Amino acid sequence: MFMLLRMRTTIEFDDNLLVEAKKRAAEERRPLRALMEEALRRHLSEPGPRDTSAPIRFVTSPTRLPSDVDLASREAMHAWLEGQPRSE
Repeated sequence: MFMLLRMRTTIEFDDNLLVEAKKRAAEERRPLRALMEEALRRHLSEPGPRDTSAPIRFVTSPTRLPSDVDLASREAMHAWLEGQPRSE
């Protein structure tokens, strides 16, 4: 049996862009989520140059999150990441 997984997230958009997207979704009589998913899928399927100047760093912990990480604050998480030593 195939199970469809979805993830909820919060994204900040320019107000005017979001208004236009909502209008388009209403005109097409479909959910805003479907319009956004289609646009993102289309963009990701296009070949194009990727910015490889900054490698992606994954932070992992063998058993749990480090005790000094504050997941309630995006700014605190970024500050924590910036304070970690780079492995190059």
